[in-house]
Amino acid sequence: MQNSGNPISWTLRQASENIRARKISSVELTQACLEQIRTFNPKTDAWITVLREQALAQAKALDQEQASGHYRGLLHGIPIGLKDNIDVAGVRTTAGSKTLAGNVATGDAEVTRRLRGAGAVLIGKCNMHIFAAGATSAVSYYGPVRNPWNLEMIAGGSSGGSAAAVATDNCYAALGTDTGGSIRTPSAMCGVTGFKATYGRVSIRGIVPLTWSLDHCGPIARTVEDTALVLQTIAGYDRLDLQSVDYPVSDYPAAIGAPVAQFRLGISTQFYDGLEPDVASALEAANGVLNKMTAGAKEIQLPSILGTGANSEGGLYRENLGSGFVRAETDSAGGGGGFGGGRGGGSAVDYIREWRALRLVRRIVDEEVFRKQEVDLIVTPTIREVSWSIEEELTRAANARARNPKPGNTRALDDYGLPTITVPCGFSKSGLPIGLQISGANWREVDVLALAHAYQRATDWHTRRPPLTPDAKVPVLSKAAAAQTGEAVTR
Repeated sequence: MQNSGNPISWTLRQASENIRARKISSVELTQACLEQIRTFNPKTDAWITVLREQALAQAKALDQEQASGHYRGLLHGIPIGLKDNIDVAGVRTTAGSKTLAGNVATGDAEVTRRLRGAGAVLIGKCNMHIFAAGATSAVSYYGPVRNPWNLEMIAGGSSGGSAAAVATDNCYAALGTDTGGSIRTPSAMCGVTGFKATYGRVSIRGIVPLTWSLDHCGPIARTVEDTALVLQTIAGYDRLDLQSVDYPVSDYPAAIGAPVAQFRLGISTQFYDGLEPDVASALEAANGVLNKMTAGAKEIQLPSILGTGANSEGGLYRENLGSGFVRAETDSAGGGGGFGGGRGGGSAVDYIREWRALRLVRRIVDEEVFRKQEVDLIVTPTIREVSWSIEEELTRAANARARNPKPGNTRALDDYGLPTITVPCGFSKSGLPIGLQISGANWREVDVLALAHAYQRATDWHTRRPPLTPDAKVPVLSKAAAAQTGEAVTR
């Protein structure tokens, strides 16, 4: 992407270089992003809370620090958003719900603390599928997140606001969370780049849980390089997070320049079954590009994830919300927005059985896939279809028949715990983005980043921007569909 004079068109790397060279201030960058939010949030509903005054004050302080010779690093002065299940001290964390509408965090999540320490400007909290319990972001007490490529369509979820915010240049990156694909699904649907590292690489302390044993946190940005810059800051051991693993952190920004010709790629055919025709065509072309720059691809088999999981874990958190939880969320989001009753079920025996199966598949995946089958990376479609209409999704929700993307391509990688990225690789005939997913062995984030960056250098899909204009009309939902959200809520 060319470094034009308009700062909102810059990548995070470009914005960082311009701040470091003092060609622009953090205040100016923050003001530009806030103006984008003012213009486009009424269209996309990507934000729940915008921290205008706090962000400008933080940016001003960071500019003063730099003027006095204190430069914190590559995120110094860069506006970044956070999904609204991630705590920011003194700011409400709603998780897209009515129940937590007045929940003000008493401290920062660990990832927030690390971003703040690196000099990132925390510009706001992004809209999301209620309690991260769905893959569409259509069901939120704060209204459905709309896809900036077509406002009638879902943005994907559950980190839909984070992806839509990045796609519309509201911020230079945003954090999302991923339990069954919630970083990668919206990133693919909104035409941006989303990365979840190895399970345990990034702390989830201070984040509203869905399922602790599957929850990941990671960056959504415009480019692979930008995700590497954010990951470098948020990765690392957190002794107070029971899910965190003490494993050395690599130099991710340096990794993107590594050679890729030696990589052996694995293709698991079950991930390619039932693809929409436009998705199949885009993946065929993408795999052709990858085959030319690597040692080629071969078919592989992946371990079964049947019987794995830890579905009762989220119920423990939601149980603590009190007896009003089910009624409050039923009133605001059509039966709990995909919770299945709002309280995780199953017996203790079921939970232990699923949890042990999950632990086993994570222990054997490297040996069974990467070593025995002699591959370095796995390549799949991110999801098997493009976006569909919000009206359709909410009408289904009204009848307790909510539809999620076809299963298999994202959730499996959370079960395996493998580092996985999605990058744009094409568009449907209707103009909706399509995603390519690249996964590596445990703790081999550097391999994933290197190949994904090489792909972006060879293509230009990631440079394209939604055709959204300031005068775009927001489609009106039917009464039945609108009743599934709290869209009329005054924020």
